[in-house]
Amino acid sequence: MAALTLHPDRLLPAEPGLRSIARRLYQEVRELPIISPHGHVDPRLILDDTPFVDPTSLFIQPDHYVTRLLHAGGIPLSDLGVGEGPLPETRAREAWRLFCANWSLLRGTPVRYWFESSLSEVFGVTERPSAHNADQLYDAIHDKLGQDGFRPRALLSRFDIAFLATTDDPGDDLAAHRALRDDETIATRIAPTFRPDRYLEVGRPGWAGIVKELGGDVGDYAGYLAALEERRRYFISLGAVSADHGHFDAGTEPLEPAEAERLYRSALAGTVTPREATAFRRHMTFEMARMSCDDGLVMTLHPGIWRNHHPATLAAFGADTGHDIPVGLELTAALRPLLERFGTHPNLHLVLFTVDPDVYSREIAPLAGFYPAVYAGAPWWFLDNPSEIRHYQHAVTEIAGFSRMSGFIDDTRAFCSIPARHDMSRRLDAGFLASLVAEHRLDEDEALDTLTALVATQPREVFKL
Repeated sequence: MAALTLHPDRLLPAEPGLRSIARRLYQEVRELPIISPHGHVDPRLILDDTPFVDPTSLFIQPDHYVTRLLHAGGIPLSDLGVGEGPLPETRAREAWRLFCANWSLLRGTPVRYWFESSLSEVFGVTERPSAHNADQLYDAIHDKLGQDGFRPRALLSRFDIAFLATTDDPGDDLAAHRALRDDETIATRIAPTFRPDRYLEVGRPGWAGIVKELGGDVGDYAGYLAALEERRRYFISLGAVSADHGHFDAGTEPLEPAEAERLYRSALAGTVTPREATAFRRHMTFEMARMSCDDGLVMTLHPGIWRNHHPATLAAFGADTGHDIPVGLELTAALRPLLERFGTHPNLHLVLFTVDPDVYSREIAPLAGFYPAVYAGAPWWFLDNPSEIRHYQHAVTEIAGFSRMSGFIDDTRAFCSIPARHDMSRRLDAGFLASLVAEHRLDEDEALDTLTALVATQPREVFKL
């Protein structure tokens, strides 16, 4: 069997002199606590502390990074249990065998790095997955999942996660967060995140019913705004620090109040046109910034995704199953109405993410390099890989400097990959800063201060922790 080994200098520069500097920098931050201001861990996972069922439900079923690569290689999502709960033991083992037999599909991807780190560092796996050892690995991981040290709360502590944000529907009662807030046995601060997308997309089927989930009197536009503001206050009362927005584009053109009222009534009646629905959503993104200025929630914006690109997969398996695809993005004109009004407001922190890498140097860095409210979000989703993280480092710092970066965002549903993702970022940041030291653009003490800030200080400041 081929060995699974993690080289201590993985991802650090290949040139010996640079590697030596990067190694010193990395060693200073590798053990710092993890701050995760944006992710998708279910808070009930931590609250209930129920043992993970098996390797398939832990590593494969919830992780569309993994399942989309296997699907592209010809493996049906149904064979992987996508969209289902934990599988019967026979099916779970069959899905795991498929994954191990197709390990080569992960070559060259960051998924391979995260998986290797999780298997080796969390579960002590020493063999590379393959068709020949799939059952052996399944049994070894399954046995450990039955131990107290591998329950969710034990892993949360072992990973040294100081702050963990979840992503939550504004209509959620946040019962799990209330219980977690009162549980003094959990050292990690766990906070909800206000994610209002489906309440702003008034053209989606069934929206007139969906909006009632906000509570309050949503029979007119004023009541709708009041309901959103009240739900934001409720989230803040349970520790929320940010509101997250992910629409097709970044438009923020405000409407006159009378026009907003008219379109809202059309949406309730089910007669709003697609063009009107887009105009209303852009107006509401502007309104979300206004609300952030009022209540202090950090506004994270990650537009530019064609959601549910394959209708048949959506119908069979649901959303977030690997077929959200990036589209080209424009930010400078789209965000100008919002930034003209709020870009210098002392209470607004606007973190811009993208899946269009050209946008970093063309738009995000220049915007962050002028507007005090704007920060360049870390490479996200399709861009959270070594090559694009290195591109981001150059594109943003050359224009806006390190202080305008958000710090790392893991954005994951795969619980055991959180430390692996943060470790990747720390290694790559150490390598980039080592190059600046070697070029005599920074002294090594400055590089270490900068790296420490990116890991420990910057996320706290940007997300107002």
